[in-house]
Amino acid sequence: MVLFEKSTEAPGSGELLGESRSGIYRCVNCGAELFKSDAKYESKTPGLVGWPSFAEAASNEALVLTPDNELGMSRTEVTCAKCGGHLGHLFTGVDDHPSGNHYCINSCALDFTEKV
Repeated sequence: MVLFEKSTEAPGSGELLGESRSGIYRCVNCGAELFKSDAKYESKTPGLVGWPSFAEAASNEALVLTPDNELGMSRTEVTCAKCGGHLGHLFTGVDDHPSGNHYCINSCALDFTEKV
C-alpha cells in the first residue's frame, strides 16, 4: 500500500525504526541500494519522529525527488529510481542533522541487509 499508493505507515510502527546495526537499506520491492546505515539518525523534529531518518542517499542515482505540494505543505516526494516505489519524503533545512537534510522514509518500504 505504501509503495504504490503513496501512503504512509503509522509513526513508530516500523520494524526498522530502531535498527542500529551496520548495513544497507534497500528497496523492499526491487532490492535497489537506497541508504547506508551511517547516514541513519534519530530525528528529534516534531512531526518527523517515528520513521527512519537518513541524511543522504547511498548514491546520486538511487532516488528520484519530486515536488509534492499535497496536504497543504511543500515537501519533496522520494521514490526508488529503479522501480518507482514511494519511499517517503525529503525535508530540507531541518535542524536535527548538520546536513539539513531529513529523508523521512517508511520502514515498510525498506529491507535491511546487515554488513558482515
